[in-house]
Formats: sequence, structure tokens, C-alpha cells
Amino acid sequence: MIRELNDGLSYMVVSEAGASVYSASKLGAEEFPDYDVSLRSAVSIARRLQDPLAELVKIDPKAIGVGQYQHDMPPVRLSEALDGVVEDCVNAVGVDLNTASAPLLSRVSGLSAAVAKNVVAFREENGAFATRAQLKKVPKLGPKAFEQCAGFLRVVGGKEPLDNTAVHPESYDAARKLLQVCGVKPESLKTGGIVGLKEQIGQENLQKTAEELGIGLPTLCDIVAELEKPGRDPRDELPPPLLRTDILSMEDLKPGMELTGTVRNVIDFGAFIDIGVHQDGLVHISKITNRFIKHPSEVLKVGDVVKVWVLSVDVAKKRISLTMRKDEQA
Repeated sequence: MIRELNDGLSYMVVSEAGASVYSASKLGAEEFPDYDVSLRSAVSIARRLQDPLAELVKIDPKAIGVGQYQHDMPPVRLSEALDGVVEDCVNAVGVDLNTASAPLLSRVSGLSAAVAKNVVAFREENGAFATRAQLKKVPKLGPKAFEQCAGFLRVVGGKEPLDNTAVHPESYDAARKLLQVCGVKPESLKTGGIVGLKEQIGQENLQKTAEELGIGLPTLCDIVAELEKPGRDPRDELPPPLLRTDILSMEDLKPGMELTGTVRNVIDFGAFIDIGVHQDGLVHISKITNRFIKHPSEVLKVGDVVKVWVLSVDVAKKRISLTMRKDEQA
């Protein structure tokens, strides 16, 4: 169809790992009660391209295939470690309070699954949150939970401009004083932030400014970074999704062909690369770089966009051998 249209239509290959687990889960049935499991899987895979983090939190990390030795670990310790990583990722990115699902909210520090459902129910009943402070009205969300979760939740376009930053409500007074000292109104945060705020304060005056505001130097640096880029998403710094227009199958691949691919998995003996065909290609650890490395993770991580060359293709066994060393291309 893409060949026939020939109208600049592009596509992307998305990993389907764990989609069947979601489609057969209680949550999948709750979200799409009228869909059969195959359609639920299709929706989950499409949503992964739109917002991978929001969709993948609905699936137990073990079902995604996080490493070749995951089944050798004690299940309890594995779950604790993986849940910790997921929580770190969610909190580092931040969550939009007015669009986040209950599974995503439940990964925010301080919010249990029950309280996350209460937040969504409160939002559906009372409309979008206008401020973070409204969270205090949510049933079972006490002062301690608010203290833990508030800094990770964002309110876009709300009454309080600071609610769309990672600045914690406890530091709002310090942030407002800082803006006042610099002659800037908080409303400026709604139009793209305050460029050059750190330079305006001066590197040598940071400690003095922190003391005047009654906060620590690390807190001041964090506040300044947020005020310069309010609502920033750290994922924006990652390589953009690789959209393809060429139509490839394994039969189209020839030794020496240069391709651009995305790292799908990093294992002890190499890395699997998505090059736009149904089967991922393998770059052996010896073909990743010209220097000696103990493990592929020294050079590659999942999601990296890399240039590779085809070494060999075995259509019968569905194996594609790749290299990242230009000097070794066939």
C-alpha cells in the first residue's frame, strides 16, 4: 500500500513485546471492554509510538524482556529492582495531572494504586485540575502523600505558572522571590521560560543568592534550571523516532548495504538492531567498535539510532548479521 501511494507516507516499526500481556490483563479489559484481545494489542502498540512511557507502565516490566538472565534472579528482588527503575523514569519525566491514567499516576512517588484511581475519579467528577493544591481535596491523599508527589505532577495552563515545573510547592516562595529579584513576572513562564537566568544571577553569586532565599545551593540550581525551561521533557534530548519510507523485506537485503537502525536490545554478546524489516539484525560485540569492550552497554543503549552495514543474510533461518565497523563492511 505504501509503495502504491508513493506520497511521502512513512512508517515506524514498534516493539510489540508485552502487548499480548496487556491485552489479556484486567486493565486492558477495563480500558477496552468492547474490543477483543487482538484489537487491544493493536491499540497498545500504536500508543507506544505516541507516548511510550505512559503505555509501557501498564505492563509488568518482566513481560517486556529486560535481559537474557532475568529468570535467573529471585522474582521478588527482580520486581523490586524493575519497579524502582520504572518509578525513577516516571518521576524524572514528570506526569501531566490532567491527562495521566491511573496506572501512570500510581508510579509517582507517594501515590498508591488506590489513591491514583481517586485522583482520576476526582478529575472526572470535578473537571481538570487548575492547581496542584487541589490535590489536597482528593480522598485519601493526605499531607505526606502531597508532599511526596506534588513535585512530579504538572498542571499545564493552570492558574499557577509554577505548577507546570518541577519546582516543589514548598519552594514556591523562594522561586517567586528569585523572579522578583531578577525583575521577572511569574507569568513569563507561560510563554517559554526565562532564558539566561543563571547568567543573570552570576555563577559567583549563586551561593549568596541561595542564602538570601533561605534555600540550599542544589535547590537553587534546580529551581533556576526549571524556570529557564518550564515544563521541559528530558526525553526531548533523545534521538527522534526513526520514520521510514523505504519498503524492505529480508529478501531486499544485500551484503554491504548501509542502513540506519534503532537499538532494540543490548545483551552480553551483542545488540539487536531494528532495520525496518520484520526480523531484527544482530551486531556481534566484536563488530560494534574498533576498540576492545567488555560489554556492548559500554557503547550502546536501547533506543540509540545507529548506522550499520549488512554482513550476511540467512532468509531460511531468519538471521541478519550486521556490523557497525565501516572497515568490515562486505
